[in-house]
Amino acid sequence: MTTGFVARGATAGSVSRRYQVFIPAAWSAEQKWPVVLFLHGAGERGDDGVVQTTVGIGPAIQKATGRFPCLVVLPQCQRNASWNSPPMQEHALQAMTDVISQMNGDEERLYLTGISMGGYGTWDLAARQPGRFAALAPICGGIYRPYGTGSRGIIRETMRRIGKTPVWVFHGGADEIVPVTESRQAVEALKAVGGDVRYTEYTGVGHNSWDPAYAEPELMTWMLGKRRLTTDH
Repeated sequence: MTTGFVARGATAGSVSRRYQVFIPAAWSAEQKWPVVLFLHGAGERGDDGVVQTTVGIGPAIQKATGRFPCLVVLPQCQRNASWNSPPMQEHALQAMTDVISQMNGDEERLYLTGISMGGYGTWDLAARQPGRFAALAPICGGIYRPYGTGSRGIIRETMRRIGKTPVWVFHGGADEIVPVTESRQAVEALKAVGGDVRYTEYTGVGHNSWDPAYAEPELMTWMLGKRRLTTDH
């Protein structure tokens, strides 16, 4: 099988969209493989099926492929939409499901991470799919709060659904695009419901906290060491 970044397509409902999957050089059908689902930021939206590999986890993989002994699924959100949109979440999940079935992915070792808009999407998708993922890594994101809804109630319910799923949150302390208070509030809310959370805040770092986050030596070891919880959330 071809390894590295490979272009593919996924059909959700009647709509087909392109995505990319990173296949490690050591891939073999003789074993099951952990699968990481990556949700990109607003600047990478489109339909070319490629640009989402150029910011975030893609460059991190290219710099040190040995740190990523896993399948990484990189769907692309369409223009004028977000990862909080059910059709976009359906597309992302379908791409991940296809990779699991076609490349011997391990259902017990599915992970979710995202940056900026994708950080918001990480929290939201995890709450909509409680217990599906073994660990989460939202970066410079926050909790999506629709207009007219109570902020505290939405955050609390999101964290209740995420429950004991291990989460490692990252944010830049000087972020002028997504305020660092978004992640601080999420972390405190998850702690309040007894969640398993760790938080890294980069002092003086602006919106691009994903480069230092994905370069963290412990991140992938921490993530890939988790297995899906068997208890109810």
